[in-house]
Amino acid sequence: MQAHSDSDESFFERVRAVVAQIPVGRVTTYGDIAEHLGRRGAARIVGWALKDAVGDDLPCHRVVNRNGVLTGRRHFETPHVMAERLRNEGVTFVAEDQVDLDAHRWRPGEAD
Repeated sequence: MQAHSDSDESFFERVRAVVAQIPVGRVTTYGDIAEHLGRRGAARIVGWALKDAVGDDLPCHRVVNRNGVLTGRRHFETPHVMAERLRNEGVTFVAEDQVDLDAHRWRPGEAD
């Protein structure tokens, strides 16, 4: 397991703060969060920050990859939980594991 630096921990906290703001029925991407936090290209680190947060009250299910695919689904109780939560919030899908990103994308820092 890779050790994280203090700056990573601070970044992880900032990631979690952004995720907490994602409105119900909307999704954002790992890359959108990274760019908003000034670390464009750090989408993978955003994923690491959220991996251990699944199961908290944080709406991690609202974070998808750049194509709208539910790449984080394996970190939930079952692989279907992420999609079920999104569907319950009214998020529509273009494929079984891919949300309609054009219809539901929220970019950090924008008004809902």
